[in-house]
Amino acid sequence: MFTPLHDRNPLRIIPFQRVTLGIVALCCVVFAVQRLLPEAEAGTLIHGLGLVPARLLGGSQAPAGQPLLPAELTILTAAFVHGGWLHLVGNMLFLWVFGDNVEDARGHVRFALFYVLCAIAAGLAHALSAPDSADTLVGASGAIAGVLGAYLVLHPRVRVLALLFRRVPVRLPAYLLIGGWLLAQFFGAWWGSRQPVAWWANIGGFAAGALLVVPLRDQRVRLFDGGVRR
Repeated sequence: MFTPLHDRNPLRIIPFQRVTLGIVALCCVVFAVQRLLPEAEAGTLIHGLGLVPARLLGGSQAPAGQPLLPAELTILTAAFVHGGWLHLVGNMLFLWVFGDNVEDARGHVRFALFYVLCAIAAGLAHALSAPDSADTLVGASGAIAGVLGAYLVLHPRVRVLALLFRRVPVRLPAYLLIGGWLLAQFFGAWWGSRQPVAWWANIGGFAAGALLVVPLRDQRVRLFDGGVRR
């Protein structure tokens, strides 16, 4: 629905968003490995690290063969694998624009924990929405949806420069952009959009991120653009 480019929201507590950068780097390294492998081996890697709901939940459509990892671990590993350049670049752009301020509000260690929990929540939401599916879910969008949920609670009024529908440059408050994005997820989930998007993974990740703001934030950080207590 929109492509974020920049937000005027400086860091207040940490000097640099090193965990956010680390996640971006890890996703890029995994994708580089995928591209360097022969096509068949790359496919095996993607399907081995991706989340298959039927395999995770023991559904009747579980694919045959030995997975690379226990199904429970793929809830997390799927968030670091991407299906193509646009998939990778789009997700990393969202993470880079919004992740730094969410990391700032939590600190490095708690942000890493937060990201993992959002990835798990997104994977479980997707699996429970289609327990018999043998399709492989990959991508960081569910975990990044958690970052959006947290950003909405922390900084709803910060203005974000974005491309609306990838064409129209706008600078709008975060609550309009992220709120519109969230409505699009529900629309896709309920009305069966044909786009290959894991709608419920995004919704589950978003809900987890919004709920985890309070217990995992730095106690100096006020919610809803309240700033930092000195």
